[in-house]
Amino acid sequence: MNDYQIRTALKQKLFSRHLSDPDTIIFDELGLRHGLARIDLVVVNSILHGFELKSDRDTLARLPNQARIYNSVLDHVTLVVGNRHADKALAIVPEWWGMILVDKRQCGEIHFSEIRQPHNNPSPDILAIAKLLWRKEALVLLEEFGAADGFRYKPRSAIYARLVDVVDLDLLRSKVRYQLKNRTNWRSDEQQMLNGD
Repeated sequence: MNDYQIRTALKQKLFSRHLSDPDTIIFDELGLRHGLARIDLVVVNSILHGFELKSDRDTLARLPNQARIYNSVLDHVTLVVGNRHADKALAIVPEWWGMILVDKRQCGEIHFSEIRQPHNNPSPDILAIAKLLWRKEALVLLEEFGAADGFRYKPRSAIYARLVDVVDLDLLRSKVRYQLKNRTNWRSDEQQMLNGD
């Protein structure tokens, strides 16, 4: 059982779960913190729920750094892990992360067992969340709040810093989720799969 098999089965499960919800989009390989890490799958609706896959063929060497980055951005995180890594992985990830154990049945079916439910991220980083926006999107948001004067031609780092100064965490989270779900000509294959187009 490899990552591709686990990803395919998990996507089918997530698509089935959210198929009747037009407010949900599922993305493969969403880059976080301008590419410092990519989470395997993300469900975007009223929250950002990331799923990181670690098959028995993987190592956990990158997991501590991945966890640090995911913790700064995502509302919920679930680690999907094979039997080989389950105990060690539990010791690495925060207690608020969920965990799903994955195994392959004799019939060849991939089976998921929830070991721990995810909880709300207790300490998201507002600047890291702002960085999910493209520069142009962040600037449009500054315009919306009447705070773009003097920032229209500044580098994106200055725009993100300004955004953090004028928007509170909950509102920024909501705006970022909306933007991710409504980008055009970006990740259209995943959007179409979920929406049945």
